[in-house]
Amino acid sequence: MKEIKIPDINYKEEVKKCKTMEDVVGKNGLLQRLLKDVIQNMLEAEMEDLLGREKYERDEERDYKNYRNGYSKKNIKSSVGDVKLDIPRDRNSDFEPKVVKKYEIVCNELDKKIIGLYARGMSTRDIQSELEELYGIDVSSTMISKITDKVMGSAAQWQNRTLDEIYPIVYMDAVHFKVREEHKIVTKAAYICMALDMKGYKDILGIWIGEAEGAKFWLSVCNDLKNRGVKEILIACMDGLKGLPDAIKSVFPDVSIQNCIIHQIRNSIKYIASKDKKEFMRDLKCVYKAPNEEDALNSLDTVKDKWNHKYGIVVDSWYNNWDKLSTYFKYSPEIRRIIYTTNALEGFNRQLRKFTKIRTVFPTDESLRKSLYLATEQVMRKWISPVPNWGITLAQLTIMFKDKIGEEIF
Repeated sequence: MKEIKIPDINYKEEVKKCKTMEDVVGKNGLLQRLLKDVIQNMLEAEMEDLLGREKYERDEERDYKNYRNGYSKKNIKSSVGDVKLDIPRDRNSDFEPKVVKKYEIVCNELDKKIIGLYARGMSTRDIQSELEELYGIDVSSTMISKITDKVMGSAAQWQNRTLDEIYPIVYMDAVHFKVREEHKIVTKAAYICMALDMKGYKDILGIWIGEAEGAKFWLSVCNDLKNRGVKEILIACMDGLKGLPDAIKSVFPDVSIQNCIIHQIRNSIKYIASKDKKEFMRDLKCVYKAPNEEDALNSLDTVKDKWNHKYGIVVDSWYNNWDKLSTYFKYSPEIRRIIYTTNALEGFNRQLRKFTKIRTVFPTDESLRKSLYLATEQVMRKWISPVPNWGITLAQLTIMFKDKIGEEIF
């Protein structure tokens, strides 16, 4: 394509006329007029490239094949306001503009801005008001919905993408949202699966929208992971969700289950009287900070002897869940730090809440799914480094699970 001509604008004179920011970025401001001239010149350059000659250059042989045929009017919406353009036409209707595609009335840059606002939890009506107030652009809520719907194809591809065969560590949890359904407001669960891959990078394997949290839906989540290529999960971390351990073991029989110690501690403290909390926690710390499982069980027996008469239900919960609470004692301190809590996934959940807190109720499941995908995309952009000391962690996991991951890394 030939070099685009610089718009014939006396910048210094135009800038002198601007007294406020509104004169620059507002309706009919300098940027809006400059954008029109730039796009118009790009359209002219594209037509010259198609015809092989400049606007007023004559070529009898080429003129016979194709030539200019006037202009058509078009109005596009941009982040600096509406821009009225004259789209060149040719006799053969071969001209396909690239800078402003046929049937396109919103520029890609504004698309990104609208999608970005939606990702931060704003409703279509909020976005409509924001664009009108800041840029003087009248964009209907229907058009905003159509623009944000463009991401649903990408969301579906992401949700159904092929996964790795092996994930050393996986975290699973559910976050709840209000959704309007058949003229009622119901609670929906967003089932979330976060993993550390073989290189130590965090990844969200998927987000599934379902009814109230339960084992049946978790089973469908685990089956989906398997259908998308996952053959082995070495350690699965969770917060004591009922039905999840059985669901994941039915699909990945050899997985090790680790319940979140922090959640167990929080649930225990709720039942302890204020006057006893400090002393009880000091005794309980000897359990979960023990160097090995034998010492931990001895400390738990000590807690039982001392506190069982007052807080038997709390002590029993540790014994009843011990098979899922004690898994981390098998591993080194480096691995323990990663698996004894689901804080990594909870941090992600907090980010989701941050992006969606404006939306107290979502109009549909699709609206919720769209918002969660866009928020996830925003959060994952920051995950550019593996977890600290992953090389040491992987080496130790390889020794312990050599039959499963030994060949994977060598």
